[in-house]
Amino acid sequence: MKIFDKYIIKKYLFTFLTMLSLFIPIAVMIDLAEKIDKFKEKEIPFNDIINYYYDFVWYFANLLFPIFLFLAVIWFTSKLANNSEVIAVLSSGISFSRFLRPYIISASIIAVFSFLAGMFIVPKSSLRFNEFRFKYIEKKNERRTTDLFKKINENEYIFVSNYDPVRKRGTNFSLEHFEDNKLKFKILSNSIRWIEEKKNFRLFGYTKRLFNKDNETHISKSRIDTIFDFKIEDLSPVTYKAETLTYSLLNKFIEKERLSGSVLINDHLLVRHKRWSLPLSSFILTIIAVSVSSFKRRGGMGINLAFGITLGFIYIFFDKVFGILVNKSTFSPALAAWLPLFVFGLLSIYLLLKSRR
Repeated sequence: MKIFDKYIIKKYLFTFLTMLSLFIPIAVMIDLAEKIDKFKEKEIPFNDIINYYYDFVWYFANLLFPIFLFLAVIWFTSKLANNSEVIAVLSSGISFSRFLRPYIISASIIAVFSFLAGMFIVPKSSLRFNEFRFKYIEKKNERRTTDLFKKINENEYIFVSNYDPVRKRGTNFSLEHFEDNKLKFKILSNSIRWIEEKKNFRLFGYTKRLFNKDNETHISKSRIDTIFDFKIEDLSPVTYKAETLTYSLLNKFIEKERLSGSVLINDHLLVRHKRWSLPLSSFILTIIAVSVSSFKRRGGMGINLAFGITLGFIYIFFDKVFGILVNKSTFSPALAAWLPLFVFGLLSIYLLLKSRR
């Protein structure tokens, strides 16, 4: 590896880490300013707050890492261009493709780290980060379930019109049991509640309808304690759960959710696709950043940074828009994860060809 390669790699990684060290403390201070009154009001233990901000750093860095990387490359490459270092390198006979090599090596280092962090570190931090928010910050009704219909095994389906995870209580509960595609019995209750001390469910206004050929039998009770083939947590599907699982557990979770007919299956599939697409964005954003900032322009570094910030937020914007489309419609999770990368990939090829002329 030549001295030039080591110089670029060192500049790339140092500037990227500098961007993280500058912006993350600012994000922490902004978040702290917003939440400090709630911290005082709820008398949250200091250790919990420290742990929250440790997880916040990973969560925030993973969320905006493409912008940090993009700005880092534009920043130091623009400085090289303004000092005529890029022109000197290219004038010495080195091709633009060869000039890109240390950038691609650096992007590979960032991509590998991002991949490993996204698979093993960020999921655990995301779990603790979201649990803290719902325990101390968010309103209690944020996690309520409405009109949940779910397959819990090969023969049984459940429905609940409303479930409160804080009180562990649901209303208008029903369970249908099928055998050979025929409804054998159906359980109805005005409310269902989990009794932690007894580790069972308590149903109020209980009715069981038994179907035997042409006969139908009713069994009614004002209250009954029983157990079912599902956990109380199944009545409250957590939208962020997929983000909190390592890749192997995520695959098992998705398969389980697919079999149960979960309404959130597309959201979970999107999370899995992004585990792969996010690290790969390092290469595309690096090529775009180098292509637009490696030559002197009128306005200097300011123009390049403005362009970089705009393009970076466009990338994030489309990423979020497609995420909303997946959540609110039948839009393909694969398309939502890979389409922004594909579009920016085409842009990187165009800018690269233009820079090589």
